[in-house]
Amino acid sequence: MSSLSKRSVALAGHATSVALEPEFWAVLDRIATTRDLSKAQLMAEIDANRGRRPLASACRLLALDWVADHGRQA
Repeated sequence: MSSLSKRSVALAGHATSVALEPEFWAVLDRIATTRDLSKAQLMAEIDANRGRRPLASACRLLALDWVADHGRQA
């Protein structure tokens, strides 16, 4: 996998950044598009549902679940 790529996002009024491999960002971008969400809305949804899991881990797990359900090219 490639090196990490950071994106900044405001969650619950606080600025933070998330570092993921570009391949994961690509899947998350497809998820947002398919769900008709902005990238910020998707990140807020992930944040709200992650429990005590780190945000980057929650993002990766959502991307993996998506690929398992929809295939890599979905």
